[in-house]
Formats: sequence, structure tokens, C-alpha cells
Amino acid sequence: MCGIFGYLGQKKNAATIVLEGLKRLEYRGYDSWGVAVMPGGTAKEQTITLKKRVGKIGDGTVADMPSSSFAVGHTRWATHGGVTQENAHPHLDCSKKVSVIHNGIIENYQDLQKKLTKKHTFLSETDTEVVAHMLEEALQKEEFSAALVRKVFSHLEGNNAIIVTHTSSRQIIAAKNGSPLIIGKSADGVLISSDPAAVLTHTKQVYCVEDDQLVILTDDQVQVSDVTTGKKIPFEFTTLEWDVEQTTKGEFKYFMEKEIREQPEIIERIALQGEQDLKKIVALLSEYEDVLFIGCGTASYAAWAATYLFAEVAGKKVSYAAASEFEHQLQFISKETLVIALSQSGETMDLINVMTTAKKQGAKVVAMVNVLGSTLYRMSDQQILIGAGPEKAVASTKAFIAKLSHLIRLVHAVAGEYKLGQSMLKASAGHVQALISDSSWKNLNAVAKKLHKQKHIFVMGRNSATVAAFEAALKIKEISYIHAEGIIGGELKHGPLALIEKGTACIVFVPPGKQATSTLTSAAEIKARGGYILGVATKPNPIFDDYIPVADDNQATLLSQVVVGQILAYQITLLKELDPDMPRNLAKSVTVG
Repeated sequence: MCGIFGYLGQKKNAATIVLEGLKRLEYRGYDSWGVAVMPGGTAKEQTITLKKRVGKIGDGTVADMPSSSFAVGHTRWATHGGVTQENAHPHLDCSKKVSVIHNGIIENYQDLQKKLTKKHTFLSETDTEVVAHMLEEALQKEEFSAALVRKVFSHLEGNNAIIVTHTSSRQIIAAKNGSPLIIGKSADGVLISSDPAAVLTHTKQVYCVEDDQLVILTDDQVQVSDVTTGKKIPFEFTTLEWDVEQTTKGEFKYFMEKEIREQPEIIERIALQGEQDLKKIVALLSEYEDVLFIGCGTASYAAWAATYLFAEVAGKKVSYAAASEFEHQLQFISKETLVIALSQSGETMDLINVMTTAKKQGAKVVAMVNVLGSTLYRMSDQQILIGAGPEKAVASTKAFIAKLSHLIRLVHAVAGEYKLGQSMLKASAGHVQALISDSSWKNLNAVAKKLHKQKHIFVMGRNSATVAAFEAALKIKEISYIHAEGIIGGELKHGPLALIEKGTACIVFVPPGKQATSTLTSAAEIKARGGYILGVATKPNPIFDDYIPVADDNQATLLSQVVVGQILAYQITLLKELDPDMPRNLAKSVTVG
């Protein structure tokens, strides 16, 4: 959720480098920001220069901050304490010689704070500031060092990552046991970030810090050690395959539109991958009867889609769950279970918690993720890297389409029909390309104009089209703030029909095949009560007030249906003059529980 960025090296515009890094992390969601600049030299009287602001960075500048080759910064998403300048990070000690940036939640901060309030002045309501004063207290007895940071970190309860600097030392010292941290090494210095995409303008060489590790960054060196014992740990940098251009908007005003328009190429690329990388996963799926797909938010809908796809194509029963609601079922995971986690970031805390427990209970775990080297990627026995590239709009589009494409590819491989699945994806890529054409975009905009003033929109489907319906409802509510509710077609008469009245808007995703008739019957019941029906289907029907055609690509029809929902949500949001990239109250990667 919150963003971290730091630079230590040869360049003298560290504050600007950090601010630009924070801008590349804006998509994660935040409500305030701050930059701390370390002084040059090690004179005892020198202090840290701090700039903190509430709101978005926008045209914010650090031109008024001193020239330095050493700075750290943070974008904060409020948890402990309101959205104020005082609560923004970085936080300093009383002497202004220690700076602390923190992601996570210090569960015992109140107990720690009580021991410090008599001797130290607290300027914020955050749990983070307690770390700065703990370090200040410890510095009265010993010099600043990694050992001192380790000692303080050992007193923090919860999942946390802290980044510490001191005016006496050209070092960034960081420790983590939960939130993500990435180290980058370039020709002119070292960088630290909460996301690999933020360092791409400087380097593609990154190291993903593991839990319970401490890192020391100097101008030209990185050391990694065990946060408990201090013992040095060997490590290697990984080369990112992403390009800098993928992290910019290019010709587009918003990342969301750019990412929607990238989807045909992503589907095509996945279709053209060979079967080799799937063979181990296919073997695992044949070995296990108890298979569980899990995810959060949009990724949970991909997990849901897996249940339809495996039943229909491979004749195999698999289960799915939203990771945040799976705690009461964790007892049923055992060495007989195969758990497949789906995630864009690979850092979602609810997923990590389930996977950690699953591993402890002997389950085999697989990750389908977008970020190489992420926590879920590293902790899994097998991985499917979905290859969507950096996704920066908070509402996921291309990562979801990539997950669905890989699932279609995988399920046909399990069924021994890999070529068939491949051909479906190739056809779908072309049909999605048609959906994002200028003429289609214009037609969808005309429909969006009939929806953007609605207070409520119902979105209905059956079979795998139910997934498209629920995902479209999520996209609409996420970015346009219209109440949109997904409905399972067969459940309409079990409650939702009571809400239908004259003018009620309902988007109906009609699946190809035998479920089409029953879906249209449910739509007719809405129409009979005065509802407005927008049909998203492979064939027109008199029931529809408006009709959006999608091609029949068998199981891959789901991809076109999902893209229609994405474009409609985007168009509705623009008509409401809202920012589709950064919806209120939401963050890209939920790294706290």
C-alpha cells in the first residue's frame, strides 16, 4: 500500500530522484508524502532536512531542499492517525538525526510508546514514530549500526518493514518481516523501493529482500544478513524483464486505458508460449484431488473462473476461496492439498498468510503472479509468471486478463487439448482487438452515457459469465463509485428481483452454449418489471434494450466479456469526471491485514 523509495550514490540531486521514484509509486494509493535529505559530511551538528505534505504529489517540488547524494521518501496510506502533515513519513527523532520510514503495522506500539513519552516528544499519532525514538534512546549508549537497528527491530510486533538513516553514517539500513522491499544496484548508486517498477529508470538489477532479513546499503555495496543473528547471507541480483516504457502513460491520459489497450497483445503472447513451462503444473494437477485456487479482489474472480473452466474442459473438480475469508478453513489444508494462489503483486498479505500456513501443514503451493521475485513467487514450489508487465492503475485489468488466459491455457493442457486452448486464445486476441477499436470504443461510450447517472447497476451472468458479471460490477464500483451488484442468474428470484423497478439498469452477460437460454429467461423477468437490459452476448435478442456483441470463442469468450466490462467502467468514470487510475480509499497492493 504505502510506497518507499531511497537513493544513495554519486548523483547530487537525491531529493529529486526520490520524488520521481515516489511518483512512480503513486498508483499504490496514498494520502500524504514526504522526503528526507541527509546532510553531506558527518559533522555532529548537522541534521536531516525534511519536507512533508498532505495530498497527492502533483506539481510538488523538492527544489527547495539541499543538494545531496542521499535521500529517502515515502507515500503514506493512513492507518494509525489521520491524514495530516505531522503523520506523514519520514519520521525523525527529537535531535533530527534519525529518520525512519515504515510500512506495516507495529501491533505493540502503544506499549513501546509509554516507555518513551517522558523523555521524548512525539509529534505524530503514528505507530512509526516510536521507532525513531527507540533508536534515539539506544544511541545514548552505542553508535549507530546494523546491530542497533536489529535490536530495535526485535521489539516490534507485527508484519513490518523499516528503513533507517542517521546523519553520522552514509548507510541505509532496512529490516523486514512482512511488507515488500526491493534493492536496486545501478552504475551510480544503490536504491531501495517497495516495488520493482519504481527502480526501472535506474536499473533492472534488483534483489527482493526476504522476510527476517536486514540489508545495509552504502554508496557501492549491498550487504544482507539475518535480522535475528546478524549472520551474513549470500544473495544474487535478478534481472527484470520489464521495460521503462511500460511504466509510463505514453500517449494516454490514464494508465487504465493504456492497460486495457495492451490486452490483445498480452493474450496473443500467452497463446504463443510453448507448453513446456506448464508440464510440471499439469503433473501436479493430475497428482492431487484436493485443489484450491485462492485470490483477493479481482484475483479471487480468476480463482472462481478456474472452477468453471476445470469442470467444463478437464472434468476436474477444483475449489476456490477469497483468501481473506479462508482462515476458518485452513484446518482442512494438508499434504494432500495443492494450493494455487493468484496475485498481480505477489505481496498481498491475506494470500501470503494462507500460503504460509498451507506450507506449514504440508501442502504443495503454486503461485500465478505478475512480479518476478515477489514474496508469493519466492515462497511457492512452482510458479506461473503471468507476464502482463507493470500494472499501475489501481483497478486491475491486464493482469486479470493474463490470469484468465493462463488458466484457459492450463486447463486445456490438463485435458490434453493444448493446441485447442492455444487456438481459442489466438482468436480471442483478435476479437479483443476489435473491442478496443475506435468504432467499438465509441459505441461503448454511447452506452456508458445511459449508465453514468444511475445510482444502482445490476450485473448478471451464468456459468463462467457470472465471473465476468461480478468483475464488471467490481470495476464499476471501484472507479465510478456507482453501487454495482453482481448477480448469479439463477439466484435472481431468490432475492435480487425485489430491487427491480422501472428504469433499473441491468447488464446481462450471456454465456455461449446451453446456459444462454436460462440467462435470457432471467433477463426477461427483469425486463417485465421495467428494467433496462444491456445485453453482452454472442447473438442479439429482442429482450435487449442495447446490445454489445462479443465473439463466440468457447471458454475464451470470457475474455471479451471481461474487456467489455472494463471499458464500460472506464467510460462511466470519465463521464463522471473522476480519476480511473486512483480511486478513493483504495490501494494497488494490500500489504497489511
